[in-house]
Amino acid sequence: MEKLTPWKLGTLGLQHVLAMYAGAVIVPLIVGPAVGMTAEQLAYLISIDLFTCGIASLLQVVGGKNFGIKLPVILGCTFTAVGPMIAIGKLQGISAIYGAIIVSGIIVMILAQFMSKVMRFFPPVVTGAVVTIIGISLIPVAMNNVAGGAGSPDFGNPRNLLLAALTLVLIIVINRYSSGYIKAVSVLLSMIIGTLAAAGMGMVNLSPVGEASWFHMVQPFYFGIPTFHVTAILSMTLVAIVSMIESTGVFLALGEVCDRKLESEDIKKGLRAEGLAGVLGGIFNSFPYTSFSQNVGLVALTRIKTLNVVIAAGAILMILGLVPKVAALTTIIPNPVLGGAMIAMFGMVISSGVKMLSRVDFHKNENLLIIAVSVGIGLGASVVPDAFAKLPEGLRLIFQNGIVIGSFTAIGLNLFLNKREEQKSIDLLEDLKSDHSAEASI
Repeated sequence: MEKLTPWKLGTLGLQHVLAMYAGAVIVPLIVGPAVGMTAEQLAYLISIDLFTCGIASLLQVVGGKNFGIKLPVILGCTFTAVGPMIAIGKLQGISAIYGAIIVSGIIVMILAQFMSKVMRFFPPVVTGAVVTIIGISLIPVAMNNVAGGAGSPDFGNPRNLLLAALTLVLIIVINRYSSGYIKAVSVLLSMIIGTLAAAGMGMVNLSPVGEASWFHMVQPFYFGIPTFHVTAILSMTLVAIVSMIESTGVFLALGEVCDRKLESEDIKKGLRAEGLAGVLGGIFNSFPYTSFSQNVGLVALTRIKTLNVVIAAGAILMILGLVPKVAALTTIIPNPVLGGAMIAMFGMVISSGVKMLSRVDFHKNENLLIIAVSVGIGLGASVVPDAFAKLPEGLRLIFQNGIVIGSFTAIGLNLFLNKREEQKSIDLLEDLKSDHSAEASI
């Protein structure tokens, strides 16, 4: 592709922002009112969340010697943290949430050193299953948006389905009949056209833009000095470990899309950056941050892999966090339009998983069983999370997350069913090393 101009970088970056925006703002919209925040506090929480998403994404992409996966990844607050944060806020206050986030972020940076050593537990049969589960588990989120958004009074209204279909068809048509830059921004163009069509139906509300202020200053510890409680820290640490597992799958998926073989050191740096992003989230009184799966689908769909696009997206997020009125513009995109775009993006994640699985030896019944059980459990937990509603809180956090329980299942079954083959490979590698050493000594 030709060299990207600042305008093209900006629009491609905005496309990434729009892809993750709904997921980014839904967390503060749920957590804020649940812990008793006022309208003014909630407005600040949304703005600072966007601002910190930008910082966290830049940290992951630009990084440094010891931080950052340096892949085109966008970070946002993990949905896994919503329940625990609400519980902590109600029992121990808002300040306890941020104390727990800071400590859990530090713990993640420590654990990252050891997480990198588990890469041998992720052969293609595991990584393919995990990435497939990630994509499949996101489809219900897309379909809820297609129908108008879960809980909306017009859920399932035919006009919602029509808008979603229009957006999806536009993405397909633009990808079929265009190339280069136009093809790269197919998702953004389709959402703009879809929003204009929705405006013609009277489905676009501009009042949030008029009511929003023009500038909002960032203020560390806005909600007070963090407090530290053991139970809150344990709860958020569990959330952090769950996010580490999810992010490892996202890194592997993105590495596949970008044709880059990730080493254990890469995973370590990526997880360490997420831990540091969590610490920053606690300081700025926002949230813990993790890699967003939906943006992997966008990279796969557009084939734009340059890091400069994500750097532009990070800068846009920071600007949106400082200028609430500009940020409010993105809220006018109707849910059905977002849902139509999500179908394409999340489906591309599934495609990446299937591509990984193409390397697996399907003549071995063990591999078939690993894929069947892990994907089945992952999808089941995502679609029917209430099946585990009566488990203790700590177990519910694991079993109700389809990505996590599916990943654990794939890893565990691979160790159980393919352990003998893995040991043979290790023994063969050791024999080759010994032969090489013997030849060298001669």
